[in-house]
Amino acid sequence: MPVASRTVPETPRVISPSPSLSDTEARDGYLAPVTRSAARRQGLSGVREVASDSERSRSPPERSPSNTSPRQRRPPRRSNPKIPASPPAADGNTSNGFLSPKTANALRDTSRSPSPLGLIPLHTRYRSFIHRHEIPRKALHVSIGFLTLSLYSHGIQTSQITPVLFTALVPIAVTDIIRHRSEKFNKFYIRCMGALMRETEVSGYNGVIWYLLGAYVVLRFFPKDVGVMGVLLLSWCDTAASTFGRLYGRYTPQLRQGKSLAGTLAAFTVGVITAATFWGCFVPWAGTFPNDPEGSFMFTGRLNLFPSSVRGLLGWSTDDASTMITGPLALGVMSIVSGVVASGSEFIDLFNWDDNLTIPVLSGLGLWGFLKIFG
Repeated sequence: MPVASRTVPETPRVISPSPSLSDTEARDGYLAPVTRSAARRQGLSGVREVASDSERSRSPPERSPSNTSPRQRRPPRRSNPKIPASPPAADGNTSNGFLSPKTANALRDTSRSPSPLGLIPLHTRYRSFIHRHEIPRKALHVSIGFLTLSLYSHGIQTSQITPVLFTALVPIAVTDIIRHRSEKFNKFYIRCMGALMRETEVSGYNGVIWYLLGAYVVLRFFPKDVGVMGVLLLSWCDTAASTFGRLYGRYTPQLRQGKSLAGTLAAFTVGVITAATFWGCFVPWAGTFPNDPEGSFMFTGRLNLFPSSVRGLLGWSTDDASTMITGPLALGVMSIVSGVVASGSEFIDLFNWDDNLTIPVLSGLGLWGFLKIFG
């Protein structure tokens, strides 16, 4: 049986897949045929790689959680709820710790009350009524003037008032000294008298002490009408200067620190009105009293145009009517002089003393000096 010849089939030809770009670059000069789909995939992957490389070059390196410090991983700290937040300022910025914060313009600070927040509880609770406008303090200030006129109209002499003032001055001053040495007593004192105090008086001396001392000096060492006018100018002109300075001082020039043109003009106007009313209406209405001491009145309704020494040098008679003014003209001149004296004593800062002391003393000196020369 013949053996059939068997042919061995040829090994099938296997076409390897298209080599990648890296494979082709590995071979020297060999570039295998690449299909269109493979070429498209290679183009897209190249674009992605280029884009990712450029993004990595532009963006900062990201820190891994292990590299962050404990302080950076700590959540933001919350404020203590027991500590009250400071009130915002008028312009929306953070408050500087004052009930009435200062503005950027120094000319507008004249109507502010730059006292620290929280020293007197009543000032925080009644911020506008007590702290900024000082209504209870001003009411007490003004009432002293009316009380002085009431005592005057009943024939009470200044020599009878000064012992009472000194008697009230001693215990008030002693109480003020004690409260500065006892914190508990100081807190109790502030709780009772806080409505009549300024927050600057918490660590300083009470203004009532200087008020009583100024009234005592002007009533004790000056004639009756000059002493009473000194108290009236303190009571009313100082209050008017403070009130109008706080309300309108921001719109007028600042003459010096804490003194505006509005407050000075208010003191001058009220001084003129007070003098005209006192010497022109009240004194004639109340009349004289049997117990009036000699020389109680320096202004008697007439003023000399020249001092006595000048008239003596010129050989003029002291009774010459042509060298003096009387009646409404003399009253008008005296009123204007009183306004100038009142505004000047309110404006002057004498050794940084309290104005409750300087205003009556300087006013008494100014009126006494003018009437001594021209009266």
